[in-house]
Amino acid sequence: METGLGLVQVAGFGFLVVAFAVLLFVIFLVASAVRIVNEYERGVIFKLGRVQGPAKGPGLFFLVPIRDRMVKIDLRTVSMNVPPQEVITRDNVPARVDAVIYFRVVDPNRAVVEVENYVLATSQISQTTLRSVLGQKDLDDLLTDREAINEELQTIIDDHTEPWGIKVSVVEVKDVEIPQQMQRAMARQAESERERRAKIIAAEGEYQASQRLRQAADRLESPTALQLRLFQTLTEISSENSSTVILPIPMDLFRPYLGTGDGSQSTRQPEARREEEKEAEHLYDEAVGETRGVEEVL
Repeated sequence: METGLGLVQVAGFGFLVVAFAVLLFVIFLVASAVRIVNEYERGVIFKLGRVQGPAKGPGLFFLVPIRDRMVKIDLRTVSMNVPPQEVITRDNVPARVDAVIYFRVVDPNRAVVEVENYVLATSQISQTTLRSVLGQKDLDDLLTDREAINEELQTIIDDHTEPWGIKVSVVEVKDVEIPQQMQRAMARQAESERERRAKIIAAEGEYQASQRLRQAADRLESPTALQLRLFQTLTEISSENSSTVILPIPMDLFRPYLGTGDGSQSTRQPEARREEEKEAEHLYDEAVGETRGVEEVL
């Protein structure tokens, strides 16, 4: 009796274990059959190893256990830093350049089927393109023409990743490190350029000043204008300093004031001198003629 009761208890415990195992298996099958795809994701479904149509999502999907398998792909834009690359520019200058690349998946099926790891593949092609493109540029172009270089990098990388269903939107060169000796040489070059510009500006100023002085000299050609300018200079000097200033003044400045009468008399002095000279010559000729007549009479 007791033995039969023990057998019943053992059978009942075994049945509970089997039922619990079957329940776990059912739960596992249901869990594996249900898939939830987020708004920013798409699911690539494989049916017995074959891709079934375009990517699914977003929403809730039921898969046939064991037969179907889903691979989720994130469609959000990925920002990835390109590791610093040692490059030598076309003018034989070593530089260390790093960049950042922005890309996203536009075709989930190709991103899963055509490449094993699209993130790693995009990183590798970005590094290779960065070295090859910057090695064909001069250092001056690398420092000043960043926009054109970024566009060229974006175009080349996008062409390589297009078969993988990847769209590269932006490539930016972040930093360019050059040796300290080259930095000092560039600083000296910039300083020399600044000095050259300063000398050109100073020479241009001297040239313009000489033109203005020439025009001022033409305007001050008359004695009256020169006198007015001299008086104005004396007024400025006397208003700034209280000390006595002695300036030598040419006598030509006072020639208009040396004659008597009005100013028109100075213009008639040469004519009067010529008349006096003619009269003196006439008197001299008369005196010489009378002397010759007396000698003939004697």
